[in-house]
Amino acid sequence: MITLYGCYRSRASRPLWLLAETGMEHTHVPVIQAYRLPDPGAPDAPVNTASPGFLAVNPIGQIPALVDGDLVLTESLAICLHLARRAGGPLAPKDEAELSACENWALFAATAIEPHSLPILQSQDPQVVEAEAAKLARGLARLEAHLTGRDWLSDRFTVADLMVAECLRYAQGHKPLMEAHPATASWLARCQARPAFQAMWQARSAEPA
Repeated sequence: MITLYGCYRSRASRPLWLLAETGMEHTHVPVIQAYRLPDPGAPDAPVNTASPGFLAVNPIGQIPALVDGDLVLTESLAICLHLARRAGGPLAPKDEAELSACENWALFAATAIEPHSLPILQSQDPQVVEAEAAKLARGLARLEAHLTGRDWLSDRFTVADLMVAECLRYAQGHKPLMEAHPATASWLARCQARPAFQAMWQARSAEPA
């Protein structure tokens, strides 16, 4: 039985979107970040990343975490890759070559996209935002070249699209960056128009900020 720990307002949004795409049977255990609570250890505190029960699952106290039988995964993109392969179907890599490509896109998202997209969302310093946008533009140039003339990263929507789209989502409010990469912006809109993304986003919006 698959059990996913985490809340929608976290990187758990990635596997939660994937689970919505696949319809896989699973248990979702809402776990909130401890830093969002005034007293994570209070008797009436919700289950959070400092709760002993969750720390027994992931001792470093980060979400998401996935338990699938004896397997425990604690990195969102690794969880997505595992769930896609477990579910099979069009989201999953169809062969070893496509698996390697999906793994490459996951590492690309983690190293060339998210380290720069997240500060664009979070920073209040315009100089920091523009410096990170300039760094992100290098990764986006690679993505733009690949997506020009394509609808998806592969010949269909796969777990690779989901992972990269979620890492890029943080920066989509930076209009000059998106306007400079129209194929990427159109691709991101296609990803987010999918019913499973919309269902995930509705659930995320319903969570307390």
